[in-house]
Amino acid sequence: MSVAYSGISPEAKKLKVIVIGGGAAGFFGAIAAAENGHNVTILEAAASVLAKVRVSGGGRCNLTHSCFEPRELVNSYPRGGKALRGPFSRFQPSDTISWFESRGVETKTEPDGRMFPTTDDSATIVDCLQTAAEDAGVMTRLRANVSSIQKTDSHFLVTLHSGETLQADRILLATGGSRAGFELMSSLGHQIVPPVPSLFTFKVDDPRIKDLPGVAVEHVNCQLVADSKTFQQSGPILVTHWGLSGPAVLKLSAWAARELHDSSYNATLRINWLAGSRAEEIRSQLNSFKAAHPKKTVDAVSPWPLPKRLWKSLVDHSVGSQPVRWAELSKKGAQALVTELSAGEFQVAGKGVFKEEFVTCGGVNLKEVDFRTMESRICPGLYFAGEILDIDGITGGFNFQNAWTTAWIAGHAM
Repeated sequence: MSVAYSGISPEAKKLKVIVIGGGAAGFFGAIAAAENGHNVTILEAAASVLAKVRVSGGGRCNLTHSCFEPRELVNSYPRGGKALRGPFSRFQPSDTISWFESRGVETKTEPDGRMFPTTDDSATIVDCLQTAAEDAGVMTRLRANVSSIQKTDSHFLVTLHSGETLQADRILLATGGSRAGFELMSSLGHQIVPPVPSLFTFKVDDPRIKDLPGVAVEHVNCQLVADSKTFQQSGPILVTHWGLSGPAVLKLSAWAARELHDSSYNATLRINWLAGSRAEEIRSQLNSFKAAHPKKTVDAVSPWPLPKRLWKSLVDHSVGSQPVRWAELSKKGAQALVTELSAGEFQVAGKGVFKEEFVTCGGVNLKEVDFRTMESRICPGLYFAGEILDIDGITGGFNFQNAWTTAWIAGHAM
């Protein structure tokens, strides 16, 4: 798909555009507007721009995901997927890749679909965005905290904490999930869906995993019961010093974000450590292994390629810590082990953090936004991009893609 846009005529009026927020969405929208000939200024409250881009993907910047079918792409958004269906038909991951590659950034795809710059360095993306903004004539102001926005009949008045007032014909709000951004939106008549955390790890204090930080299993099935609702996900899981992490847990935290918040982050997590195997199949494999290796001890030899420390811990918990030969494994012990492998229960007692990254669900009510242009239905001339909207994706580059897509549409529509 070409990213060319023909909606702005050469005779179009040169507008003053203020972009509030110097993150991924703010820069992308500012560049699009400036390349269409408008006078664009980014206002960033912090002392530097693109901070979240720098730390994303462990410092490598997972800029998008290799899902190029919009109908499939929207399934990775717990909130906002339906609204993004149209925008993704206009600017999707393949367009993101083309945009960056046309500016000298080569990308690569990892086996799980995540896409990174080939340099494995987020500075590559930061430098690209800053260079593109400078080339387009975008002006960036740091430590420019916005205290209020007023709408007049013909323009906007943006007042900074310093007392300075700026005038704009159009405003792009790209402040992420910040309270300051939500307060500005509320002052202009928008309804804010209360923000709550999404994409986080689980705090689990359990003897079965207490001494296993760093142990990972590539594919498990997880079932989470939170606030009387059940959620299921599959994928890798990682034991940490504080509990459980990994893609399977992070996806659960996104889909169950509101239910976990409403239950004060107390929930029940059931793990099938042998994803794809039912209890009956596991029992049959145990019996076969028991017959084939009667003299070996259960805790020392596993029928499956599970991490040795995890296997021993699960055996100790279900069979007992004293060494037992396979021939001596009782029916009761075998059943306890089957249950532990297929549906081990862990109590979630809080949320941890996902490195230095964070995502929220909540934000501007999507019914109040025209997704053909990203313009407010309540306040003409006001546009939105990125996480300030009540949109959030699972881990894997989907949140950045929402930022690129909504910002590109808003930048051109302005």
